[in-house]
Amino acid sequence: MSNLYEPQDIGVPRGHLIAGREVADGADSIDVHRPSDGAIHASVPAADAAMVDRAVQAARAAFPGWKAMAPRERGRLMRRWAELVEAKLEDLARVEALVSTRHVTEAMAADVPGVAEWLRFYGEYADKIEGTITATSGERLSLVLREPYGVVGVITPWNFPLFLAIWKVAPAIAAGNTVVLKPSELTPFSIQRVAQLAAEAGIPPGVVNIVHGTGPGTGATLVRHPDVDYVAFTGSTPVGARIMSDAALSTIKPVSLELGGKHPQLVFADCGDLDQVATHIAWGITRNAGQICSAGSRLVVEKSVEQPLIELVAERMQKLVAGPTWSGESTLAPIISLKQLERIERLVEATREEGAELVCGGGRIDSGGGWYYGPTILRGVRQDMTGFREEIFGPVLTVQTFNTFDEGLGQAAHPMYGLSAAVFTSDINKALNAAKALRAGTVWINRWGLTREMMTSPFGGYRQSGFGKDSGREGIEKYLHSKTIWIDLSGQAELAQGGKR
Repeated sequence: MSNLYEPQDIGVPRGHLIAGREVADGADSIDVHRPSDGAIHASVPAADAAMVDRAVQAARAAFPGWKAMAPRERGRLMRRWAELVEAKLEDLARVEALVSTRHVTEAMAADVPGVAEWLRFYGEYADKIEGTITATSGERLSLVLREPYGVVGVITPWNFPLFLAIWKVAPAIAAGNTVVLKPSELTPFSIQRVAQLAAEAGIPPGVVNIVHGTGPGTGATLVRHPDVDYVAFTGSTPVGARIMSDAALSTIKPVSLELGGKHPQLVFADCGDLDQVATHIAWGITRNAGQICSAGSRLVVEKSVEQPLIELVAERMQKLVAGPTWSGESTLAPIISLKQLERIERLVEATREEGAELVCGGGRIDSGGGWYYGPTILRGVRQDMTGFREEIFGPVLTVQTFNTFDEGLGQAAHPMYGLSAAVFTSDINKALNAAKALRAGTVWINRWGLTREMMTSPFGGYRQSGFGKDSGREGIEKYLHSKTIWIDLSGQAELAQGGKR
């Protein structure tokens, strides 16, 4: 395969980012692998409790000035930051693709531009945060202000390193908070490159800080820190539960969680062009090799169109070419780690042993030493099977069938997850009735996947897919809490019960 760039030529940050400076002293190190070829590219230090405290105190020190800054000026600096990100498009895309599963061409077309759009969108929100005056008598005035929490601890995963970090950082700082971010130790480099550009934009040191390390070590320390006022997390449901517990048992602080999903792709026989539907279904489970929380991992299809649709989906899957994220020819991303690859293998094999039929795939792809898994379809999956219950987080599509509308809704339901869903039908009444009935935070009709305009509407799940929304107005409002101020206009002292002295 021809390379679009040579990975060994790409330099990366080697330390934490605290108060605008790179810090790398006195810590154990973590090797960072390239999933495309399995090679170790570099290492990063693992922040101990003292280093986490140093980052939190830098954020705490920067908070009063950042909060007091005119909101329009905060917005201007964020928009300047967006311009610098756009100017570094190719460099940032190469770093993003280096140790992640994001192909460099996708990073250039979507991920890096998305970072700039997110910064710009929430920068424009900064001077539009408003308070309210409540309905009171003429003798009293009640003002409700919206204020930032303070220091926000952000913990983000490896599957979209840039995008999922900026989802939280941009609205948090637009609201006047400061941030300490712990990115995944598997993909630590690209967001730090972006954060370094914040200083060039004029954002004060300490507003955005980054510490590296593992979740159980550095991440847990950040969550428990008494000077962290709010925690925002994207990742797995089990880890989200531990974060809730740590936040509650340490200092009682609010958290927002965007967790796992088992997205149903509900296809009715009247869906129209099966070729178009098959393209959506295949893309929904093979994009980023299925390593997406909203991956369309469950095909729930009306029985009469099951066979032709599966054939079309399998045909598209088998045309994908596994290869490095820096190759000009690859169209199937690697799996992030050997550990995750082995987990996918175990879950697929368990589902087959429980009676599911293998239509295609079902094993590793040998491609230059990296970690790749062939796009897989498992047919005849029941709700008691492993492949239905577990979030596989790989290019594995399970298939269930139905004959009636209500049966389809029943098959699409999941006892645990409710992040997103899709409905395919040419009947708008059926589509809307299904969308209203599905317990999911986002429902797409006759399509799958987020768009470049997604920042305009909230995204987040039901049940064990989490709570608290990213993007849209709700995406910034969650980083604000309310303060009520009462003013007496009567000039007379007043008893607590409302009577006058």
